Amino acid sequence: MPTLTVLPHVDICPQGATIDAVPGVSICRTLLDHHVEIEHACELSCACTTCHVIVRKGFDSLEPSDDNEDDLLDKAWGLAPQSRLSCQALVGTADLTIEIPRYTINHAKEA
Repeated sequence: MPTLTVLPHVDICPQGATIDAVPGVSICRTLLDHHVEIEHACELSCACTTCHVIVRKGFDSLEPSDDNEDDLLDKAWGLAPQSRLSCQALVGTADLTIEIPRYTINHAKEA
C-alpha cells in the first residue's frame, strides 16, 4: 500500500501527516478521509483550484493531467511544475509526498 506524506501546513495540517493510501482513490478524497481538511469548493468535480497541491515526491507515478485540469491549474495560486488538482490525481502504487500551498484563490471559506 502506498504512503501519502503531507508536508506541514500551518492551518490545515500543522504537524504534517503520513497516510496509508488506497490506489485508485484521489489524493483529495484520501486527505479528507483521513481528516486533512483540504479545501475543495467544487466538491471534487474539477471545476475550481482550491484543492491544488504540489507533488514533491512521486509526481511521475501519477497519470498525466487532462486539458481541463491543466486549464484550471493555470489559475491556481503558487503554481509549480509538479502541481496537480488533488481531486483529479489518483494515487497509484508509488509513495507520494505533497505540499498544500499556503493560499488558494478562494475568497470565501465555509466555517
